[in-house]
Amino acid sequence: MKPAMPQRLRPLVAACLAGWLSACSLIPQHELPPSPVAAQWPVDAGAVTAGAPAAADLPWQRFVQDDQLRELIALALDGSRDLRSAVLAIEQSRAQYQIRRADEWPTVNASGNASRSAPNAYAAIGGPRVASTYTVGVGLAAWEIDFFGRIDALKEAALAQYLATTEARKSAQISLIAAVSSAWLQLKTDTALLALAERTLATREQSLKLTQLRLDNGASSALDLRQAQSLAATARATRAQQQRLRAQDINLLALLAGQPLPERLIPAIPGHSDPAAPGGLPAFNDVPAGLPSDLLLRRPDIRAAEQQLVAAEANIGAARAAFFPRITLTASLGRISTALDGLFGSGGAGSWSFVPGVTLPIFDNGRNQANLESAEVARALAVTSYERTVQTAFREVSDALAGRATYAEQIAAMEAQAKADRDRFRLSDLRYRNGIASYLDQLDAERSLFATEQQLAQLRLAQRANEVQLYKALGGGWTEPDAPMATAGAAQRAP
Repeated sequence: MKPAMPQRLRPLVAACLAGWLSACSLIPQHELPPSPVAAQWPVDAGAVTAGAPAAADLPWQRFVQDDQLRELIALALDGSRDLRSAVLAIEQSRAQYQIRRADEWPTVNASGNASRSAPNAYAAIGGPRVASTYTVGVGLAAWEIDFFGRIDALKEAALAQYLATTEARKSAQISLIAAVSSAWLQLKTDTALLALAERTLATREQSLKLTQLRLDNGASSALDLRQAQSLAATARATRAQQQRLRAQDINLLALLAGQPLPERLIPAIPGHSDPAAPGGLPAFNDVPAGLPSDLLLRRPDIRAAEQQLVAAEANIGAARAAFFPRITLTASLGRISTALDGLFGSGGAGSWSFVPGVTLPIFDNGRNQANLESAEVARALAVTSYERTVQTAFREVSDALAGRATYAEQIAAMEAQAKADRDRFRLSDLRYRNGIASYLDQLDAERSLFATEQQLAQLRLAQRANEVQLYKALGGGWTEPDAPMATAGAAQRAP
């Protein structure tokens, strides 16, 4: 027969056993799935300035070189309702985390009660006919002792949701900066195209007057006059379209900024200078692409997807803990008396209660198992979402790099075509005015020049917009601030 455990060691063993059980975690070990993208970009990342910071470390104030655009972005960061909603979502997630964290501790309440009833059961033996009972005390009700980590798992899930919301706020800021920059580029381009349309309309109206004069003197035909009228009408329609697009661009920027745009930030319509000249659009700093693996650490949307995966794993731990007993404790300590004036005096008596409880699931018709299966499927969905986010980020960077490698060559070719079309139109117009060539030659040259100048302006817009998209795709536009909650969460997860 084994000797009995000494009486003095039993509390120590019970405390060690309780500590060991509370340290157990049913949450699956967190492991990221293998990266579903290649180790290198599919195109050459291109050369950048030596020692240049990574996109994620480059503040937007240094990336943007235009003072007006910097001021506009600052207005948007201060007044955007979307960004404000993202900040409020962080506060809500933080509150949810605090709620789950508070569940680990007992809730102590002070209470006082009074009851009077008649008839009194003791009235027959000389007692009062009305029974009175007064109690006051402090106590805790149904505090769950987290032996199997259910509450801790729910707290971890809430913390991961908070961290994911914080990353979503970063993504919202990056997207806002990119949206404002893109809208500003579009406004500058549409303003330049409006100036081009007005200049073309003025040229065609002069040509219409000349054709009418030639027709009156028998040097031109009615067909030439109708063609000149058609060209003038087309130019007026194009001008009206560009006026509409420019007004819509201003409205979009006002929405992104969360307030009407100051007049000083609305670009004026250029005069007779070339609206498609280099330097008409704001310049941006070059950023190095780095490696695809850098995106896993720097892009907020990827980090948010990872935190969603952590939350899904924590929910699995909570679902597993539901299969184990749930231990609760209810206790109180106070005073009781049959008279209110004697509650704290000699007429009162001390009272206490200690009510531990254990609930063990025996039959729930498969509810706990279904909850566990649902949590496991949610984790599989979170893995798929994480992988899809990584793939999307890889594609966005690859597309932007492909644009950076090809736009310069395409623009150079288009500039050469524009130069040739300008010379062609000048010569055709000179030949027509001297009666050497027909009006059809001049008409074709003017149409070609107008279309080429429009395409060149759109190409320059696309090149600048591509630089913005590359900066956004690499996670630029956010500088990591001090994050006490995030640091605290990481410290809690550390072994």
